[in-house]
Amino acid sequence: MSHYLELSQLAKVYPTPKGEAVIVKDFDLKIAKGEFVSLIGHSGCGKSTVLSMVAGLNEISGGAVILAGKEITGPGPDRGIVFQSPCLLPWMTAFENVMLGVNQVFYTAARIERREIAEYYLSIVGLAESMHKRPGELSQGMRQRVGIARAFALSPKLLLLDEPFGMLDSLTRFELQQVLIELWRREKITALMVTHDVDEALFLSDRVVMMTNGPAAEVGDILEVKFPRPRERKEVMEHPDYYRLREHLITFLEVHAHKKRKLVDVPPAPSGGSPIQPEAIEPQRFCAA
Repeated sequence: MSHYLELSQLAKVYPTPKGEAVIVKDFDLKIAKGEFVSLIGHSGCGKSTVLSMVAGLNEISGGAVILAGKEITGPGPDRGIVFQSPCLLPWMTAFENVMLGVNQVFYTAARIERREIAEYYLSIVGLAESMHKRPGELSQGMRQRVGIARAFALSPKLLLLDEPFGMLDSLTRFELQQVLIELWRREKITALMVTHDVDEALFLSDRVVMMTNGPAAEVGDILEVKFPRPRERKEVMEHPDYYRLREHLITFLEVHAHKKRKLVDVPPAPSGGSPIQPEAIEPQRFCAA
């Protein structure tokens, strides 16, 4: 597997009156081109800190982030970011908000071409009839659709998602997860997502990286998710491995948050055995504090 994104010995340290506070330590992760990887762990473990360092929005204290063979030293349009709240400019329409980035990245393209890029991605995420409305006229879910369209419209090398659906109700969250996975499949963009939701991580990801509790958080475990693509939620949840993988994630988060890194490939169910049934596991969502 070739490494398109490499996080090597990544560290984040903040000075305090009592000495250095080590948030993330010796964080190592390699991601292949076109892979979708999720970071999961308890609140405050450093997931968003790792993501912000990859985005170039937070200074790296140690180690390096290499994207497509080039070390990251700051923010750039080669990384599209979708935050929990899309942070749209309220006096601009959805279309104008997307065009801000498109104009910066594709400044040599003809005006009509730039317009077509913005219109295409807004239409793909389901906003063809609402792209000329301002954020105040849109629901939270629709505003997040704008944020997704804006990120993909930049044609980034890497897509970064920081709890993109954390503020949405369950139905809207499921709808936008499907929008995201379909758009990601079309564009084949390498993606790194932070989430507290084990079901979301399993549905979207090729691998789920579990972080130990802080301070000095690091990679604690990696779970391979081999559900076939393209994915539909019903098919994924009916897969014989689904609830066993889900239980593994929950067990790590509840019991084994400090164990050392190991590559996990969960074995298949015993011959003749039945998969763990949905009712055998309580619904679990680790929400941000």
